[in-house]
Amino acid sequence: MTHFNLFKVKQTCKILFALIFYFSVFTVFGFPDGSDNSSSDDKKTFLVYKYDIKEEIAPPVLRKTQNAFKIARDTNADLILIHMNTYGGLLDAADSIRTIILHSKIPVYVFIDNNAASAGALISIACDSIYMRPGANIGAATVVSQTGEALPDKYQSYMRSMMRSTAEASGRDPEIAQAMVDPRIVIPGIIDSGMVLTFTTSEAIKNGFCEGKAESIKEVLKLSGVEEYEIIEQTLSPIDKIIGFLINPFVSGILIMIIIGGIYFELQTPGIGFPLAAALIAALLYFAPLYIEGLANNWEILIFIVGIILIAVEIFAIPGFGVTGILGIILVVVGLTLSMVGKFSFDGEITGLSELVKAFFIVIIAIFLALISSFYTSKKLFTTTIFGQLALNTTQQADEGYTFSDNFYVEMLNKQGVAKTNLRPAGKVEIDGEIFDATAITGFIEKGDKISVIKYETGQLFVIKI
Repeated sequence: MTHFNLFKVKQTCKILFALIFYFSVFTVFGFPDGSDNSSSDDKKTFLVYKYDIKEEIAPPVLRKTQNAFKIARDTNADLILIHMNTYGGLLDAADSIRTIILHSKIPVYVFIDNNAASAGALISIACDSIYMRPGANIGAATVVSQTGEALPDKYQSYMRSMMRSTAEASGRDPEIAQAMVDPRIVIPGIIDSGMVLTFTTSEAIKNGFCEGKAESIKEVLKLSGVEEYEIIEQTLSPIDKIIGFLINPFVSGILIMIIIGGIYFELQTPGIGFPLAAALIAALLYFAPLYIEGLANNWEILIFIVGIILIAVEIFAIPGFGVTGILGIILVVVGLTLSMVGKFSFDGEITGLSELVKAFFIVIIAIFLALISSFYTSKKLFTTTIFGQLALNTTQQADEGYTFSDNFYVEMLNKQGVAKTNLRPAGKVEIDGEIFDATAITGFIEKGDKISVIKYETGQLFVIKI
């Protein structure tokens, strides 16, 4: 009996000990409620910021990228996703975009919907992960001119270096990356055809340039292990769209043509009118977006204004056309060119030089086309019958009562008078109280100078300064 009681006491102690133990555990970790909360607690909702690159790589795309990464940082996004389909574009813009991606603290994925060629390949390789649609392509990153011809090797060398360094930074094979630029590079089993390298989706996956094949953004996120997510898509405001449109190099060239053409026509017409207004509006549309984007600085705009002033001084105040006019033209070209360049420095860096040369040629070609079209338009404007009100369409025949006397002009020979306007070389003179059209034989005659008539021809007096 004593033995049985001792046994019961031991069992009771064990039960009490067990109850105390479990009570302590549940007090610390909580009592079970019959549901599995662990799986839901482990799941995180990823905030994904998505924007598109589905056009030529150019300053508008750079602006779009800068805005996208800023908003992604401000909203504490967990992932930035680029939806890409591009054949490439400007190297300087692509270089700036890939730099933004490489310096991003937020992971960046790219989904290549169809094409990531040339500059698009450089941007894609900079991303942390690449996903491609079946049938998509990546590669063919040779630097070419506007006509599609390969540029000299110094440009290709720099592009090879950028592709290598970008691939190294993103953990990809640098040799394969530079083979997308240089057809001379041979990689056994990958490329030995003497052509630049372009990967299909399956080839890119096989060689580490693609993390997976996907048909949609949803599949991209699933392949990357993101199950719970919220997508914020980039939406451009009307102002952003306008600025993006105006900083396009083609549009900038058109605005330069309007600026130069407006100034030319204003110089051909008396007073101040529509041509000058068109030139001023075009100048505002050219410089304002570039200034807002940080491309054009105050001193670059000032250079342009000083150039215009020097040209005006040369035309209206100084005889002939010399140093002042030439300096004015140079300053106008320099101001327009530097305003298009975002990060040129005078240290000779090839990226800055390439960007500067491209901007220079845009300005020169635009000015040349503006002058040619202005000459042609001004010639046609006063001879076409469409604008009959701008020119006299009828001939004043003598048999209809119209007469003209040469004797009055002949009598002006050897007479002296005063220049009523500047003669550059044509202008107006006053002789015996009468005003005549006159042309200076040589040089430049200023208003108020004394003149002498030495020749008369077809209703025009020819004078010299005395």
